[in-house]
Amino acid sequence: MGEYMMILIRSISAFVILLIITRFLGKQTLSNMNFHEFVSALILGSIAANFAFNEKLQALHILISLAVFSFTSYLLSKIVVKNRKLRMWAEGTPSILIEGGKILEENLKKNNLTLDTINQMLRQRDIFDISEVEYGVLEINGMISVMKKKEYQNVTLKDMKKGAKGNQQFPIELIMDGQLLEDNLKVNDLSPDWIQDILKHRNKNIEDVFYAVKGTDGQLYMDFYKDKIQHPIDVE
Repeated sequence: MGEYMMILIRSISAFVILLIITRFLGKQTLSNMNFHEFVSALILGSIAANFAFNEKLQALHILISLAVFSFTSYLLSKIVVKNRKLRMWAEGTPSILIEGGKILEENLKKNNLTLDTINQMLRQRDIFDISEVEYGVLEINGMISVMKKKEYQNVTLKDMKKGAKGNQQFPIELIMDGQLLEDNLKVNDLSPDWIQDILKHRNKNIEDVFYAVKGTDGQLYMDFYKDKIQHPIDVE
């Protein structure tokens, strides 16, 4: 009877500890996972299972292991926020699978995907014809994001006021975390001087920009570190 009671106590303790660790790591843990979060979840789950059922292992040793991996995961999640190159290595990067209604076979192979898988993912987005898709992007969480061709997009109030939509293009990220993405500029034949001039007219530097992207409509969107929002809202 004492053996069963010990398993019960350790199992409940493992559940509570994992719940505390999840709260500690943050809400991102609950979202669709990337590489880093997937590995962390596997390791922490395995350690917690051993804590619950493996009586041969000392509880203190398992708790130390849990603490080490939890802190490592937390530390990495903080570092990748500031370091884009490390973030790309730890979390992966999106891949374009469909462009202009055409499937990019090489990108399918790189991501070990089949046509059946792509069709299934599109059907889950209510798309049954690949020719409707302008861009299909495989995100780092394994989900697919889709931008339909303009003739298949839903009409908004803004579209009704402005008339037919113009030509669309894939959004081009130019600045992220205060760093100029020079490779993106080169690939799209954009000059660093162009964005420097825009920032100069706004009395801003590249270091002041949190995120800048040339949108699907060709317009430049910028978000600065200091947005001058007096009372930001957060839902507790």
